[in-house]
Amino acid sequence: MTTATEPTAGKLAPLTVARAFNAPKELVFQAWTSAEHIRHWFCPAAFTIPEAEIDFRVGGKFDFCMRSPEGDLHWVRGHYVEIVPNARLVLDLTAVSNDGTALFNAYTTVLFEGVCGGTQLEVTQRYTMLHPSAGEFTRGAEQGWAQTLDRLEGEVARIAGTPPAARSVVHGMFTIERTYNATPAQVFHALTDPDAKARWFHGGDGYKELARTMDVRPGGREHLKGGWPNGLVSTFDAIYYDVIQGARIVYAYEMHLGARKISVSLATFEMKPAGSGTRLVMTEQGAYLDGYDDAGSREHGSGLLLDGLGTYLETVAR
Repeated sequence: MTTATEPTAGKLAPLTVARAFNAPKELVFQAWTSAEHIRHWFCPAAFTIPEAEIDFRVGGKFDFCMRSPEGDLHWVRGHYVEIVPNARLVLDLTAVSNDGTALFNAYTTVLFEGVCGGTQLEVTQRYTMLHPSAGEFTRGAEQGWAQTLDRLEGEVARIAGTPPAARSVVHGMFTIERTYNATPAQVFHALTDPDAKARWFHGGDGYKELARTMDVRPGGREHLKGGWPNGLVSTFDAIYYDVIQGARIVYAYEMHLGARKISVSLATFEMKPAGSGTRLVMTEQGAYLDGYDDAGSREHGSGLLLDGLGTYLETVAR
């Protein structure tokens, strides 16, 4: 593994894009390793790649040509700077004109991280302008990358031997029980008070809250959006249907990873006296969408949240 010095002169604003994939990181990483794969996806919608030369090793070529819908050819020539299998790639790429003039450099870092049974991909490009016309080529980079990552999803599905963009629903149900040394009223408060719930209902270590609102009543809504240092952003949106003081809460919620809706669920919380404490029974019925099968991670994550609830209740029930 080696690292090159990044270009420093004539820099433009950097760009970072991220995408969650419902596939192991080994498959997503594989799509970056050969000309066969690159020709299928490394360009925006309506473009094609008629030529590519990929030598997957540090210092090896990463050259390809994009053909626009109008038939114009755009060459990018570069090499692999750093390779950490299934975790990190660094590419030094330069866009060149048809006469070989270097237009701009795109120093590209790609991170792969396994999350929620799939992969979080993050791509950061730092641009250096090498020719006055470079701004025209980089202006649409964000939209171009969004379309390119759409195509990468299709290539990952092709590698895996599954149909791209398949529509599917996987159903799941689980029940979790916890007994707390706290009254039903205290448990109900921890589930319904915005300040109290913020103490335990979050993403854990490294999680940064981006937005939170909460209105617990029939017809009320709850919204929580947050992210982690790896760029993954999750969004929880719920609507409450049944709220009985100290006894029961029922709500439906949908989850997004990035821009992708991954599930819609119905959750029920029942609070029952258990000696001097409370037995909480959580039942969730989930519909996991379009290839997202959580393989038990939702139940595991919910269990960790209820453990966090227990820790919080220990502080208020003393």
